[in-house]
Amino acid sequence: MWECKAAAGGQGVNDRKPRFEVMDDAMADILRQKTEVERLRIAGRMWKSARVILRGAIRTEHPDWNADQVNREIARRISHGVVSDEFR
Repeated sequence: MWECKAAAGGQGVNDRKPRFEVMDDAMADILRQKTEVERLRIAGRMWKSARVILRGAIRTEHPDWNADQVNREIARRISHGVVSDEFR
């Protein structure tokens, strides 16, 4: 995740530093007890949830966009810009 200094009274939007979140020990223990298939299933559900949340946010920001435009924007955001306009 990124922390923006501007939001905290810093210098500017482009002045960012990485902020790392660490999983607590109890959650790590639970995940260690899962099988590979269970962990993949959890990851898949998290991926799907992220897409659902993004879809709602993008539709709110751009109510005039069609499904294809929304899907391309989801791909762009999830890929952190790797999927860009040139692939649209």
